[in-house]
Amino acid sequence: MPSPGDKVKISTADEVIEGILMPSLDANIISIKLDSGYNIGVNKGKIRKIEVVQEHMAIPKESLKTSLRKELPIISILHTGGTIASKIDYNTGGTIAQFSPEELLVMFPELADIANIRSKLVRNMQSEFMRFAHYNLLAKEIEKEVKEGVDGIIITHGTDTMHYSSAALAFILNDLPVPVILVGAQRSSDRGSSDAFQNLISAAYFIAHSDFGEVAICMHHSMSDKHCVILPATKTRKMHTSRRDAFRPINIKEFARVNFEDKKIHFENSDYARKDKKRKLNLMLINEKLKIGLLKQHPNMTAEEYLSYKDFDGLVIELFGLGHAPTYEIDEFTKEHPKIKEAITLLCKKMPVIGAPQTIYGRIQMNVYSPGRELIEIGVLGNNADMTPETAFIKLAWLLSNFKKEEIKELIAKNFRGEISERTEPEEIFLI
Repeated sequence: MPSPGDKVKISTADEVIEGILMPSLDANIISIKLDSGYNIGVNKGKIRKIEVVQEHMAIPKESLKTSLRKELPIISILHTGGTIASKIDYNTGGTIAQFSPEELLVMFPELADIANIRSKLVRNMQSEFMRFAHYNLLAKEIEKEVKEGVDGIIITHGTDTMHYSSAALAFILNDLPVPVILVGAQRSSDRGSSDAFQNLISAAYFIAHSDFGEVAICMHHSMSDKHCVILPATKTRKMHTSRRDAFRPINIKEFARVNFEDKKIHFENSDYARKDKKRKLNLMLINEKLKIGLLKQHPNMTAEEYLSYKDFDGLVIELFGLGHAPTYEIDEFTKEHPKIKEAITLLCKKMPVIGAPQTIYGRIQMNVYSPGRELIEIGVLGNNADMTPETAFIKLAWLLSNFKKEEIKELIAKNFRGEISERTEPEEIFLI
């Protein structure tokens, strides 16, 4: 009798189905995982024949061993969760996380020829649950690995808020001596279209074969498996819910493209910090108790919406166009707008209020039109910057955590980690 995990061939009157036998909660249904990664159910009453094509062979953990190869660099993989380090559990039908070096090398055997792998579970969580405290925790674990002398660090991370985490680590990790690359997967590792393998292997190969020494993201360049890209930590955004190439650089070129199969790295942008293990890492942590708001403007705004942040420590407003807000009364329908101006003015007196482009691409230029100039006059900061709203949010929290409040006006315009471009590159608008 077939067991969960066995590869089977099921014959019915209409078709022949081949896949992995999965557990089923319904006694009348046989569940099969297809090569595409999708599961289907087959009614037992329609089945004429079940053949075992290949029995599932579990690898005993005690047989998994790793040995140090002195000619290879040491890469530490810190896990925060996501799908990238998971595989199917044939006893339950779900996925289970694999975190030990031995388990990773079974899943990704190519890693053994790239580097000596260290592996540690920091948290096993979905990325939407990330808070400032998790950024600090990750930074402290990175500091430990750096002190152990590793040559680079990979962080496995869920994709939903990975661009927030990359920005946070870029600011926190001051004088970083080795590269820190965040890697995720858009497709579950039990699907044939999973991007987990290519992303992780490409990140490891890039660390081992380049002089790069910053925080970055490694994800797919396109829908195919040909290339992965190394993306800037503070200038990248998730631009699609499910595509493997969902992450795109904003107003700047990616650092590099990696083709692991051809063993090639092509740099598109050479403006990055070089690896230097003589640098002494200094952590500039984020105050975990800070309350930072991120307000997306929309038509029919009310002053009350802005004032809901009056007890916060700071606020980022996604402004319209070049940097505008609904502050003018122009007819009988816009009597709320002067109240909005008063609300923004009050907020600017209580806390730093930063403007960021709601359009994502482009640069805030509040001095072009009178509504923008008015915002400058009442104290909204961020003019002439092209920070993404997410990076502006993280940067404001970091500045408030490490500098005096009266310094924020000057420091928000300073380019610390490449978050502000000197010039805007011609954009490649995201096309479906």
